[in-house]
Formats: sequence, structure tokens, C-alpha cells
Amino acid sequence: MPVVEKKYRPHLPTLMALCEINYMLLLRILADKEQVGEQRCFFISDFLSYRITVNEVTKYTTLITINQEANIRGYNLTELFRPKMVVRLYHDARMAEVISNQDVQQIKPRYDYPNEKMHLPDEKQQVNYFLKEWLQLCLKFGQVNFDIPRI
Repeated sequence: MPVVEKKYRPHLPTLMALCEINYMLLLRILADKEQVGEQRCFFISDFLSYRITVNEVTKYTTLITINQEANIRGYNLTELFRPKMVVRLYHDARMAEVISNQDVQQIKPRYDYPNEKMHLPDEKQQVNYFLKEWLQLCLKFGQVNFDIPRI
């Protein structure tokens, strides 16, 4: 008797809850950074940091880029691994969604498996979980340089 495999179907309530959590975490991280070009850098250790840049601001959305920067013994590993995510914040829905990750320009909600690029069937959900972990790391261990206004 042949085994029939069920195709992966995204569980929308789980994905939506995850996007809502990421939105709340990003609001805490961005704080007063609301203009195009503004950045915030979280230093996790001597060789690891995360840079968040505001790319686009519209009435209902904000587009940001999050880069992981790593320098070990003078070697810049950022270009080697290209750990970068582009995230769109939907202010009316109060959700944040990863729309691009490294070389994947548009993440599909579901991939057939196996596939040419070996994406997981639930790649979209996994990438959004990974964003959550990055954001939690920044909030828990990150240190931010900021200017203190002189009076």
C-alpha cells in the first residue's frame, strides 16, 4: 500500500501570532527611530552586533533592514554569510513580516519539498521565528550607543 504524504499547509493563526510578537518587539527596539535612514545598532559582544536601518516609511507601513555584523580577529564575516533580513511593519494590522532573507527576495508561504534551493516547506514561518530570536537577543543582551543631549 503506497504511503501518501500530506503537503504542508501553513497554520495561519500561528504565523499571525508570530508576526504580532515581532511587531511588538520591533516597536521596543526602534523606539524613536522613525525616519528614513535612521539606524540603531545593538552590540551583543566584542565581535557580534545587529544594525537596524529604516528604509521606507509610509502612512501604514515601515520597511526596515536588519543586518548581523560579525568581526572575528579582524575578519569581516558579514559579507561571507550575508545574514540580513528585510522586514515590513504593518501599523494598521500591528504585524511585522520578513519579506526578504539573505538571497531569497520573496519568501513563499509554502514550498514543495524537496526543491531546487532546498527551502523548508514552512520556510516563511521558520524565518519569522528566526527574526523573533534575533530581536529577543537584541533586547536581552544588546547595548546601544546613544547621544546624551547637552544642557
